[in-house]
Amino acid sequence: MLLTQEHKEVIRTTKNFVENDINPFVEQWEAEGIFPAKALFKKMGLLGLLGISKPTEYGGLALDYSFEICFAEQIGSTQCGGIPMAVGVQTNMATPALALHGSDQLRSEFLTPAICGDQVCSIAVSEPDAGSDVSAITTTARTHGEDYIINGSKMWITNAIQADFFCVLANTETSSTQSKHNNKSLIIIPANTPGVSVGDKLVKMGMRSSDTAPVFFDNVRIPKRYRIGEEGKGFIYQMQQFQEERLFGVAMGVKLFEQCIQHTIEYTRERKAFGKALLDNQSIHFRLAELQTELEALRSLLYRATDDYVRGNDVTLLASMCKLKAGKLARELPDACLQFWGGMGYVEDSIINRLYRDARLTPIGAGADEVMMSIICKLTGTLPTNL
Repeated sequence: MLLTQEHKEVIRTTKNFVENDINPFVEQWEAEGIFPAKALFKKMGLLGLLGISKPTEYGGLALDYSFEICFAEQIGSTQCGGIPMAVGVQTNMATPALALHGSDQLRSEFLTPAICGDQVCSIAVSEPDAGSDVSAITTTARTHGEDYIINGSKMWITNAIQADFFCVLANTETSSTQSKHNNKSLIIIPANTPGVSVGDKLVKMGMRSSDTAPVFFDNVRIPKRYRIGEEGKGFIYQMQQFQEERLFGVAMGVKLFEQCIQHTIEYTRERKAFGKALLDNQSIHFRLAELQTELEALRSLLYRATDDYVRGNDVTLLASMCKLKAGKLARELPDACLQFWGGMGYVEDSIINRLYRDARLTPIGAGADEVMMSIICKLTGTLPTNL
């Protein structure tokens, strides 16, 4: 991935924003279990950071996806994972399908304010019994004249407490002859619509500054014009949307992993044991060298996948490999670093403790490791013959 001067400007702008407008407040927002998304996103919108690859007609910059990856890496330098994840939902998880397949009216009504930072958005796909298995969702959107009547519930929804609208995947056709991959639609649902309710904020192991909650739909009436693209194409649109979500998540994770290593180098250089710095132990500095090599391998795979995506190629395989590699490294790298912090690493106030907890979502969210392996097997012809 070749970085131009424009790429470097995106990097510089995002880095400065993180240093000045996010990191000084991370401790407070982590303690409160929520950050002021509306205020923060408005600042980002004014800088042009919320619509980097989105059409200019709706306030975006219309740059290619490599610029989004530069942005994702730098937002990942935030000293927690929750805020970058919430930002990624706004830019690369809840809005790609809207930008690509939404009507002009729909994009004007919802994409423009999301890019400007005037509205917070959320992606509502997962359900209590349908996480990685997206085809198993049970939320329904039944036709009633020119409207849909929507019933169901969604779980683990990022930005739910502060969202102005949800991008919801629902079953719009319940015929037994309809394929479960062809009976779904993506629908925009404003949060203030009668029948929409948000449950209590979930208390999570990590990502604590990001608000996560269940969302319920009870006979919610939505005009069909709020549907994104064609009816029945929602599963396909969501699978396309997942590619950007996974690439963004990996890029964000690259910086989180980098932070783990750099903070550990600094800590082990200062911390003395048995008359010398911990970093002087060969077992420690060799292990850190190994982890940095693993990190650079992940970054190279990410950049290769990004280049392919920019060229318009199908990156399902490479994006799945990126996600799998990041998920494996998310369990290995922060754990190895935390070990070198000893008892201090076990204390919640330490940065490595927070990064360790936040990173653990990587092999779960946006498709579990096991799902990534299934996709890779399917696309490389390595599935068992009895499947």
